[in-house]
Amino acid sequence: TNSFGAGNADFPPEDPGMYQLNVTLRRGQNLAARDRGGTSDPYVKFKLGRKEVFRSKTVHKNLNPVWEEKASILIDNLREPLYIKVFDYDFGLQDDFIGSAFLDLTSLELNRQTDVTLSLKDPHYPDHDLGSIFLSVLLAPGDQREATMLMRKSWKRSSKNNEEILPSMPYRTGDFWHRIYCPSKYVLMTVGFVSSNKHHGTFQTQSLRLSDLHRKSQLWRGIVSVTLIEGRELKAMDANGLSDPYVKFRLGHQKYKSKIVPKTLNPQWREQFDFHLYEERGGIIDITVWDKDVGKRDDFIGRCQVDLSTLSKEQTHKLEMPLEEGEGYLVLLVTLTASAAVTISDLSINSLDDQKEREEILKRYSPMMMFHNISDVGFLQVKVIRAEALMAADVTGKDSFSKSDPFCVVELNNDRLLTHTVYRNLNPEWNKIFTFNIKDIHSVLEVTVYDEDRDRSADFLGKVAIPLLSIQNGEQKAYVLKNKQLTGPTKGVIYLEIDVIFNAVKASIRTLMPKEQKYIEEEDRLSKQLLLRNFIRMKHCIMALVTAVCYISSCFDWDSPPRSLAAFLV
Repeated sequence: TNSFGAGNADFPPEDPGMYQLNVTLRRGQNLAARDRGGTSDPYVKFKLGRKEVFRSKTVHKNLNPVWEEKASILIDNLREPLYIKVFDYDFGLQDDFIGSAFLDLTSLELNRQTDVTLSLKDPHYPDHDLGSIFLSVLLAPGDQREATMLMRKSWKRSSKNNEEILPSMPYRTGDFWHRIYCPSKYVLMTVGFVSSNKHHGTFQTQSLRLSDLHRKSQLWRGIVSVTLIEGRELKAMDANGLSDPYVKFRLGHQKYKSKIVPKTLNPQWREQFDFHLYEERGGIIDITVWDKDVGKRDDFIGRCQVDLSTLSKEQTHKLEMPLEEGEGYLVLLVTLTASAAVTISDLSINSLDDQKEREEILKRYSPMMMFHNISDVGFLQVKVIRAEALMAADVTGKDSFSKSDPFCVVELNNDRLLTHTVYRNLNPEWNKIFTFNIKDIHSVLEVTVYDEDRDRSADFLGKVAIPLLSIQNGEQKAYVLKNKQLTGPTKGVIYLEIDVIFNAVKASIRTLMPKEQKYIEEEDRLSKQLLLRNFIRMKHCIMALVTAVCYISSCFDWDSPPRSLAAFLV
């Protein structure tokens, strides 16, 4: 990190004040190549302590990327450095680490814009030149009186409702997307913006409850329905002049995989996948085409991207996407629709508790509506209340206590929703309501508890599977968490309250149709148990082979003439 002169040495080391750090991520220079083509797809993370407070967009195939993205971070401890980590994005695989650096906040001068050049390093290879990151930073004192007043004003209410403090919140000014980081001790966040009214060009301030922002960020803005029709003139990857193609889709953390069509260059898939949009400005769907090879790594055929921000909503678009880094086309149907079928809310917002809404739902699935929208079989509401005595997945060295950072994933077929994370708690309270549209009354509701890990995939803590037909409406029950295979219990229980309303005639008709295939692809992780089991199996196979060879050898050596004679006769 560069040296910045006088710095903040005059501040007391335990200064309780708040500061606002405005960071502009400018560009990168001569970054290390992590892909086979001699390039990288870099993006940047800012971390304060153990929390990720900012993540940039990904710049594809560029060792000198330009971001020009801004982040505003509230700081309550200047002695804690801001860590900058750079990764290479790899679709479907674990992202490659490029390098990291840190920004010493105590070396910054107050109210002075400073350009910073950070040299990236890898602790495992300290002598390697991994490139540089260019930033502009401005450290300014925050208004601590206002934050303290807001904290006092809402402390009782937030404690009562057990509100989760989000590490960061996005907002937009001008052409930049900003992200504010709030220290955990503050309950409310104040976001300032300049009014666009010509007659009232004053600086206005909005106070937003974090729970409201959190709820808003969790709701889907819409659903993207992607129908994979076919591929045309794909590249031949096998010796027979053909390929066994399949397609992978990714939007954020949502991943899908199509079926494999063997021995063709013009595959017909006719498969549909639904993605959930959490951001109003859309997103980019990464699509890659692969050739399935048994016993070795699958071959890469090509890739393309669909920019959802360029597509109009409530309309089906037929797209013929040429494959980059390969040959051929993919034919897709893409539809963006508003989402009213699947939602998340706090316990204070309950559709079934509102008499008018309940009557509307009952009317929608009454016998009189049996021929209206056959695919809409019923309505499911799941209250995820709390969990108790969870498994400890994290061990912190500071206080020698074992904790977890649990969150919940609620799944019904291909619909998948998440709660917020409750940090350092083995008895978390979520108090969230999830609603789903039921397409098949024979579906199974799955609720899985994970431990959040910032820099790697989440750890599994437990799971329950509940058939919809076995649910007793309005009854709060404690479910014992089970292992991944649902063959035995693991540690902890989860408290759920579930309601199911459905049309029996529609459900009966749907029973005669094929079961909906679940396309959501789980992260591939190395399992120690599976590795040990396969090792034991290989050991048994090798021992059996060695025994067979010894037996045949003894027959040729005539160690036992009757046995050798019988063996040769056979």
